[in-house]
Amino acid sequence: MSYLMRFARRPARNSAGGTAYAVDDWTRLRRFLILGSEGGSFYAGELTLTRENATAVWRCVEADGARALREIVAVSKEGRAAKNDPAIFALALAASATEDVTRQAALAALPDVCRTGTHLFAFARYVEGFRGWGRSLRRGIATWYLDQTPDQLAHQAVKYRRRDGMTHRDLLRLSHPVAQTPEHAQLFEWIVRGGETDGLPRIVEGFTAAQRAKDARQTAKLIRAYDLPREAVLPEFLDSQEVWAALLERMPMTALIRNLATLTRVGVIVPGSDGAKHAIAQIGDGERLRKARVHPIAVLAALRTYASGHGVRGKHTWAPVARVVDALDGAFYTAFGNVEPAGKRMLLALDVSGSMTWGDIAGVPGLTPRDASAAMALVTAATEPEHEIVGFTDGLTPLAISPRQRLDDAIRAVSNLPFGATDCAQPMLYALEHEREIDTFVVYTDSETWAGSVHPVQALRTYRERTGIAARLVVVGMVANAFSIADPEDPGMLDIVGFDTATPAVVTGFAAGAL
Repeated sequence: MSYLMRFARRPARNSAGGTAYAVDDWTRLRRFLILGSEGGSFYAGELTLTRENATAVWRCVEADGARALREIVAVSKEGRAAKNDPAIFALALAASATEDVTRQAALAALPDVCRTGTHLFAFARYVEGFRGWGRSLRRGIATWYLDQTPDQLAHQAVKYRRRDGMTHRDLLRLSHPVAQTPEHAQLFEWIVRGGETDGLPRIVEGFTAAQRAKDARQTAKLIRAYDLPREAVLPEFLDSQEVWAALLERMPMTALIRNLATLTRVGVIVPGSDGAKHAIAQIGDGERLRKARVHPIAVLAALRTYASGHGVRGKHTWAPVARVVDALDGAFYTAFGNVEPAGKRMLLALDVSGSMTWGDIAGVPGLTPRDASAAMALVTAATEPEHEIVGFTDGLTPLAISPRQRLDDAIRAVSNLPFGATDCAQPMLYALEHEREIDTFVVYTDSETWAGSVHPVQALRTYRERTGIAARLVVVGMVANAFSIADPEDPGMLDIVGFDTATPAVVTGFAAGAL
């Protein structure tokens, strides 16, 4: 989805008729950066939701460009979002700001947000829709290329060749970088005009040889000799077991997780094989996961697809290897990093209403806000020993899901629940009725909730008064819309964004009183 094509703190009515609080522009900016707006929501289409978010991002950029850029760079650089496109889109808006100082700062931040050629192509497409190719934009793009070492630039040129009709050749011709070294000059010449590879980084020599390869065996040899990525391989050899075995040997973590299905389908990963052992060891390496900044959504998407044995869009099928599925399940929790338990009594309430089945989280096909909320809840449940998980069905229903289950099984259990109206006061009323002693209520919702007889804010205050417990409420927003049920004036209530990698730590930190 191209974002370019989709371009109050008082209680208000949300789209379902419930009473909610309109979140401020900075919250909307953060929600957009983390969750995106692909697929829209039950109440707002993709076009409408993206336009609303783009308008909020623009207001942030115009109000305080430096603060907006800090937020954009932090989310992108720290790997807190599953996809970088929202951050790139927001950076392109900032590079088109009214204030010259904001535009300059946005272009200076280009290497921090656009770390690959694909990112740079997306930025160029977005920014073209907001402004012309002036001197500062040309200089910013040129600097991106000049700051790369020859080896880094050669890797970019081979691996990230095209996106949305944009190529490195196009950007070099638009930006006119003045090469500071003979190596850069020769590399720019090859990217723009092709020709001889003598004196260029070895990956260029390997790439040109792979493009002339006659068979899979020769291709596999070139992959090993030149450490070539999959993108250097001719399409006719991408069904070869020999080629994929060679690629697997030094495959980066993100590529490995993304290509598990193909590796299994072509026979590299089968029970007991060296390929399976290698993949399982890599996926289980927590330090490697963290260094690669693999986002939990990427792991969850791979887990759901791989365990299903068939693609979401394509016709390919494969026989999932159970140990690989288990490794992905463990990697999902590891991808959130180390979360210190708060040691508090928690009630985790999942919105499983019809509106939560609409749209895709971060553009992952089939990953609905309802499924994602179950996954998020299990991360907290795996951290906090004293917890209970309930769902909004017909009233409030205890859910028989546990972090001891495999993640995909737990999500399936939640996905098969009947829909029900979401009255977010119910967790507090439920705790009072059943005499539950709860320190922190955590509600996962799109905040498109039904208006019950008691507002959630009042229900929490009543619970505090009757029990004497200074209970807290955390609202985890699963859609990038404008609503929250958390009262921003109550220090015991917190609104945060779902599937930010920092979310579980923020939940436990707030529950422990550290925030």
